[in-house]
Amino acid sequence: MQDNKVYRVEVSAKTIVFIVFFLIFLLLMWMIRDLLLTLFVAFIITSAAKPPVAWLEKKRIPRKLAVVFVFLLFITTISFLFFWVVPPLIGETTLLIKHMPSIISGIHPSVGTYINIDTLAQYIPNLTNQVFLVIKSLFSNIMFLVTTIFFSVYLTMDRNFVKNILFQFFDDSEAVKIERIISTTEKRLGAWLLGELVLMFVVGFMTFIGLTFFGVKYALPLSIIAGMLEVIPNIGPTIATIPVFIIGVGQSYFLGFCLIGLYIIVQQLENHLIVPFIMKKVTGLNPIITLIALIIGGRLFGIL
Repeated sequence: MQDNKVYRVEVSAKTIVFIVFFLIFLLLMWMIRDLLLTLFVAFIITSAAKPPVAWLEKKRIPRKLAVVFVFLLFITTISFLFFWVVPPLIGETTLLIKHMPSIISGIHPSVGTYINIDTLAQYIPNLTNQVFLVIKSLFSNIMFLVTTIFFSVYLTMDRNFVKNILFQFFDDSEAVKIERIISTTEKRLGAWLLGELVLMFVVGFMTFIGLTFFGVKYALPLSIIAGMLEVIPNIGPTIATIPVFIIGVGQSYFLGFCLIGLYIIVQQLENHLIVPFIMKKVTGLNPIITLIALIIGGRLFGIL
């Protein structure tokens, strides 16, 4: 005999109210996304600042004084790099963009049949202005920088800030577990940031030494680009090779291929010696785990 039972799905008023408030919560999070970004950046800076602060505390320096010293050193270093790197970087980049049409046409005479050099030259000044306007807008948001630094200083100074909040909203056992997870994440994230800064400096310095040795023009901006692109796994070093090859070929074909060899050597040293040593030292992560995470991230989010 066939069963003709009718199944009904009932949605309670409690579920509807929960869904409505959850959607309102998501909308609120979207509205304050700038604040969330500030807090996230502050969390990263705090993660990197806590180890040196803890080291100074072991030297019997008061925590507040240690925090002030670390952040003053951080701000001074960033300001020094900004005023030391940006002026020559802008000057050399301007010259690079200005002479790019002649460099491209010098690669081979037939390039002019595929690329209209005169038309390209007309757009270069406007492109340069747009790039500098973008850079200026990034550094002009003083409120974002000040707010981020303020949150970073406060989070670093108050070591029990997260703990106190957790114990207000969760049971003691659950709060302890969440605090342990956050603490572990914070330590690994701070160590990764410090390790990445070291890698960027090492790669940029090695590139600058090699480019200077070969007498390549625009060595400073090219080496800075190589150091900054170090943060992008696998793809970054490949992208950094393209402008170097163009500049090198513009001077001579032999130099262009020598520079490719230079970048290959730097990448091999980076991948097989520098990265495993530094990242294993600062994060304690096995390179196999890092590679698996990279592959999974690539499958889920692509280049991003």
